[in-house]
Amino acid sequence: MTSVMGYARTYMIGGTYWPEALASPDAEIDRFHEVLEDVSRLLEVGTPLREISELQLLQGPFSDVMTHIGQLSLLRRLFGSPVAPENFIYADISRAVLGRHQADPRRPDADWPEAPTPDQRRPRQTAAGSTTRRRAKNNRVLTFTIFCVG
Repeated sequence: MTSVMGYARTYMIGGTYWPEALASPDAEIDRFHEVLEDVSRLLEVGTPLREISELQLLQGPFSDVMTHIGQLSLLRRLFGSPVAPENFIYADISRAVLGRHQADPRRPDADWPEAPTPDQRRPRQTAAGSTTRRRAKNNRVLTFTIFCVG
């Protein structure tokens, strides 16, 4: 998704975007959020688009990223760490909060029969190598959609 957002950014600043692989998934997540924040800033200050319209930006790279978010949600469910369902109409989404730390759900679904119990959640390795439990919390990466409609 970082490459797709970096590609979208090239329609504002020119050039190309071919990022090098990073050493850890956490570093890649940080880089994604940095690129997301930069794209948001460029849109907010009114940076003109080159060669494409706003609609093409939405239908192209932004839609591609939303598709990948859905794929990641599916993989999380298969892995045993599903994203908790909530009513996104009431979600605490802000174009000022584009990093990995997002607000807790405002209106989580009361009925979630397939919610994993703590013993069903699979452990994951941290950067330091210790094992932690993965939280089934919504990491609302969809916040990037707000800056194109907000």
